[in-house]
Amino acid sequence: MVYVRQKLDTSERRTCKTIGLSRSTQRYKATVKNDDEDLRLAMIGLAKQYGRYGYRKIAQLLRMEGWEVNHKRIERLWREEGLQLPHWHKKQRRLYHKDSSVIRLRPRYPRHIWSVDFVHDKLSNGRSYKMLTVIDEYTREALCVTAKPRMGHAEVLDALYPLFLKHGKPHYIRSDNGSEFIARDLQAWLRKVGIMPIQIYPGSPRENGYNERFNGTLRREVLNAEWFSTIKQAQVVINTWLKQYNHVRPHQSLNMRPPVPETLQQCGT
Repeated sequence: MVYVRQKLDTSERRTCKTIGLSRSTQRYKATVKNDDEDLRLAMIGLAKQYGRYGYRKIAQLLRMEGWEVNHKRIERLWREEGLQLPHWHKKQRRLYHKDSSVIRLRPRYPRHIWSVDFVHDKLSNGRSYKMLTVIDEYTREALCVTAKPRMGHAEVLDALYPLFLKHGKPHYIRSDNGSEFIARDLQAWLRKVGIMPIQIYPGSPRENGYNERFNGTLRREVLNAEWFSTIKQAQVVINTWLKQYNHVRPHQSLNMRPPVPETLQQCGT
């Protein structure tokens, strides 16, 4: 444009009209929007708050706060800050027979299958305690984590009964073959109220994969990060984390949304 004006010795208006250009193209100045520093601070703040989250979950939390970012940009800033990237785990083989039929009954709707399991840990004084974990396999909602010094089939029933009153009874309850779950009294009571117990094959914990995965998350994000002196203290911290797990924490299997989003919780109240 400058070259043409010099050769023709004409004004900018006449030159643009002659060659068919808009004058606004000659006056436009690009503005570079660089909000990396603000985004970086927001990312670091969430990484400190949720220390076991990878960059994908942090990216989703940033979007929930109003940032328009994709995971590639967060990954770049994540690497620049030297934050730990989540380790890649080899996927387990699916549970199929040779004829492609499914060994494990799959959940198809809420309250279809609940899975239960135990997690063991120790207090700061070395005393052991047990936690019963219960999740809905379809929604991935963690229904409860109950911590007690000892837990037999009676304590399992005491923990399950309030959940039936609050959420309704499931059609199936999946568990391993522990003595607490296969006790005759517990099995008879479940069948009496119309709940079918499912036991996995002995030595095959991945058949209870939904609960095993949750137990691993509980151990990484709470039990390995905290040091409890009493079971009551452990229960309070776990209950706080449980609310965050159900209402805030993005789940990849749920298209990066939490099992019970706050919007659904407010609509139900």
